[in-house]
Amino acid sequence: MKVVELKDFIIGGNKLTIMAGPCVIENEDIIFKTCEFLKTLCNKLDVNFIFKSSYDKANRSSINSFRGPGIHKGLDILSKVKNEFNVPIVTDIHIPDEANMAKEVVDVLQIPAFLSRQTDLLVAAAKTGCVVNIKKGQFLSPYQMKETAKKVSDSGNDRILITDRGTSFGYNNLVVDFRSVPIIQDDLGYPLIFDATHSVQLPGANGTNSGGERRFVPTLAKAAIASGAKGLFFEVHPNPNCALCDGANMIDFDTAQLLFKKVNDIFKLVNNL
Repeated sequence: MKVVELKDFIIGGNKLTIMAGPCVIENEDIIFKTCEFLKTLCNKLDVNFIFKSSYDKANRSSINSFRGPGIHKGLDILSKVKNEFNVPIVTDIHIPDEANMAKEVVDVLQIPAFLSRQTDLLVAAAKTGCVVNIKKGQFLSPYQMKETAKKVSDSGNDRILITDRGTSFGYNNLVVDFRSVPIIQDDLGYPLIFDATHSVQLPGANGTNSGGERRFVPTLAKAAIASGAKGLFFEVHPNPNCALCDGANMIDFDTAQLLFKKVNDIFKLVNNL
C-alpha cells in the first residue's frame, strides 16, 4: 500500500489519521470552536488531524436545504482557520473550476461520492498537486474504485486517498461491507479512510432532508479500524441536533472525545504499536 505525505505527517503509516469537522460552514464561531477542540484532542492522542468542513453542499435533498456560504466566503473562513490553528484542511469540490480556487487554501481536495466518476473533476483535482480524497460512490463496488483512482494517477498525481461511506442498500439506507478495507488497501494499494458518520446516514429518508442513526457511529468506526483502515472521517458539531446540515448523523464533542481514544487504542493493537 502506498502512503501519502501531507504537511509533517504520513497517511497510511503508523499513526491513525482523523479527518473531522462540521458538515458545512455555518458560521465562524462553530468552525473555530470545533477546530480548536479537535486539534487539542488529536494532539493529546498523537494522531494525525485534518480539519474538514464544506463551503457548499451541492447535493441536498431539497432546494430549500442549507448549502453553506459559497466558495468565496467559505474559503476565506477556512483560510482564517488554517492561519489560526496551523492544520491541514480538506473540503469538497463540485466542478472542475473550483479545484484551482480551493487549492490556494486547502490541502486535500475531496471528491463527493455522487461525483466520484466525474472524469473532468478528478483530472482537475489531480492537476492541482493536492492530495485527492475520493469518496467511493454509494453505487460502486470497492473494485470499481481502481479505474476512478486511475483517472487521478494517470493525470500525474499519486497522492490519492479513498474514503468508503457505505453502499446503497434498498431505499433510504446504506450498508457497510468491511471487505472494502483490504480490497482498497491491499488490492488497489491506496490508504482507506472510513467515513463513520455518512455511513449511518439514511439518504432522503425525511423527504426534504436525510435522516441518520448516529448511535451506530462508534460501532462502525471501531469495526473499520479493527479491519485495518488507516484513517477515519467524522462530522463533528458542538450541537448536532441544531446543525443546519446532516445533524442526524454527526457526533458531538463528548462522543468524539471518548471514541477517538478507543479507535486509536484499537489502531495501535491492530498495527502492533
